[in-house]
Amino acid sequence: MQRQVELIGAAWGLGGADPGCAEAPAVLIPQIAARLAECGVAALAGAMIESSAGERRKSLAVGRLCGQLAAAVAQARREGRLPCVIGGDHSCAGGTWSGVARTLEGRLGLVWIDAHMDSHTPATSHTGRLHGMPLAWLLGELDDPLYGLAAGVVDPGHVCLVGVRSYEPEEDERLRRLGVRVVFMEEIRRRGIDAVLAEALDIATAGTSAFGVSIDLDVVTPEDAPDVGTPVAGGVTSEELARALEAIAARPSLAAIELVEYSPRLDRDGRTARVAVDLLAAALCGAREDAQVLAEALERKNP
Repeated sequence: MQRQVELIGAAWGLGGADPGCAEAPAVLIPQIAARLAECGVAALAGAMIESSAGERRKSLAVGRLCGQLAAAVAQARREGRLPCVIGGDHSCAGGTWSGVARTLEGRLGLVWIDAHMDSHTPATSHTGRLHGMPLAWLLGELDDPLYGLAAGVVDPGHVCLVGVRSYEPEEDERLRRLGVRVVFMEEIRRRGIDAVLAEALDIATAGTSAFGVSIDLDVVTPEDAPDVGTPVAGGVTSEELARALEAIAARPSLAAIELVEYSPRLDRDGRTARVAVDLLAAALCGAREDAQVLAEALERKNP
């Protein structure tokens, strides 16, 4: 399916363990744009939303930044483009998916691909880090204002987590109580990532008008992608996840995609950046052989 992608930077690391994640959009966006061009997908550089130097009140700052991000995402969709948000830490999800929800008449589905549940609230968080809270907020679980935006933009029955292997009891209890489908790494090893992602997409598209995909790079095994905000042992390989994500590109109800938690300052050989680009190219270009056929056709048309 031919579409124009708008690459939007959520250039902050205020909510995470590694502030260096703020540098990820500046590093990744040119690489992603070049890869999309190779496979014939038009890409436009959108807003780069950045935090100010020396931010002290992180919750207020993240709320303000997410408001700007939500506006940019909503505008891109209203102009007929597919937002691709590059974080930054995962606190940006509040802006990405509230922005998408503003543009929908029906319900939003969400596939959350992550080693963590990100389902704490300020009252249950063990660290106080905002990147561990966005999914709870998106599900409407509030015990303290977090973003200053409308919460509860997704229903629990339309959300599926994929790849979880690091979480606290409070998060587990919350998602079980809400009835959110969580696929732990043990189940992925048993069933395979292709079958699991197919189920996740079924959940996110049943009874919804559009769906989104949020990818935290820490879902990938550290052997393949070590340079992330909070690496966790185990995980899916980059190759198998990229292959599974190819199924997303042809779906017309894809509303947006985001990728977060890449830390450029740790990635001295560029290996983790290549994984990030591979994953987004798979999700936005589709099957590698299809992309190659398209690229060859474009070359014949424009020698």
